Amino acid sequence: MAPQPASTPAARRDRAHSRSPWTVPLAVALVLLGVFATGAGLGRTVGPLDWAAGQQRPASAQERPTAGRGGLPASRPVSLAVPAIRVTAPVAPVGQAEDGSIDVPPLDRHHETGWYDRGPTPGEPGRSIIVGHVDSKSGPAVFYDLRKLKPGDRIEVTRRDRKVAVFTVDSVEYFDKSNLPADRVYGSDGPPALRLITCGGAWVGGQTGYEDNVIAFASLAETRDP
Repeated sequence: MAPQPASTPAARRDRAHSRSPWTVPLAVALVLLGVFATGAGLGRTVGPLDWAAGQQRPASAQERPTAGRGGLPASRPVSLAVPAIRVTAPVAPVGQAEDGSIDVPPLDRHHETGWYDRGPTPGEPGRSIIVGHVDSKSGPAVFYDLRKLKPGDRIEVTRRDRKVAVFTVDSVEYFDKSNLPADRVYGSDGPPALRLITCGGAWVGGQTGYEDNVIAFASLAETRDP
């Protein structure tokens, strides 16, 4: 499928920062938040506060360099497959919630995942982020079993350009929502990598919901055509 022109909404979503905000000192640049959907038992993942007043406009896919540093050019993800935990799910772009955290798919679409569209697309250099709910009022959600992934498990992300970026899991780790390792999670520097994020740990309620975030860290293993 040919990429759409940069003027279309779909193409505008194929974007990443032309200058990574994570290069700014962390204490100044970043606020990490955990948000809870009241009464639903749903954790929203943490994310950066939109602190960047006056920051450069993010570059579109057409404005960014092609591939480079062992990665693919920009193309937004459309589907995700994680065979080890029997996940096959669509991927939709998500931005930032009103509080500055990374948004998630609507609660009535808890079997979908969301790609953070202010970061790299999967397969580009840098750390791409895909988020998902852990549970719902009706039962487990898309990333309910994320914690069960093991090193070496495969994650396949199909992109709009029909390329498939295949990642292998390096580790699955729990982090208190107030102590996220931002330098490991965010950024457009370094080789292509992927972060799958959901909530986990003990349920504490209030504005926190689940006390932790569960993060699967993965590295690009190969790219292929479908």
